[in-house]
Amino acid sequence: MQEYRFKFYLNAIHSIEINNMMGDEHPHTWEIGIDAYKSDDSFVAFSDIEAEVEKVLAPFQDKIMNNVQPFDVINPTLENVSFYFMRKLEQLLMDNDWLMTKIEVSETPARTFVIDLKNPVYMSKLKSNKQEVIFKIVDKE
Repeated sequence: MQEYRFKFYLNAIHSIEINNMMGDEHPHTWEIGIDAYKSDDSFVAFSDIEAEVEKVLAPFQDKIMNNVQPFDVINPTLENVSFYFMRKLEQLLMDNDWLMTKIEVSETPARTFVIDLKNPVYMSKLKSNKQEVIFKIVDKE
């Protein structure tokens, strides 16, 4: 199997609720890094998979995330944004014969949330926590 790292950029605004108070809207250039294995040694048409990922990101590009599903009902924290894109992109990649092993989402160069899908203990904890709400929303889409 061949391992690749993809990087995508999303320009989006959000505000998050902390202690029942909504913070100010502010912009980010989100960096989304994906580590994935190609399931076979066939030719990789990068532009095809990149175009598919860009379609997933498109509804949020240059938008206020709080106004776009699912973040109109889910607090768009760095963690929740990461879990949402993990679930969406993991399925997209699987449908195209790829296996995602890690996703890193940064809202600033100094702030990154990492989900390591190779760690079974970590992944089992995710499924039993609040991220399951995000997973259910994504699975209904």
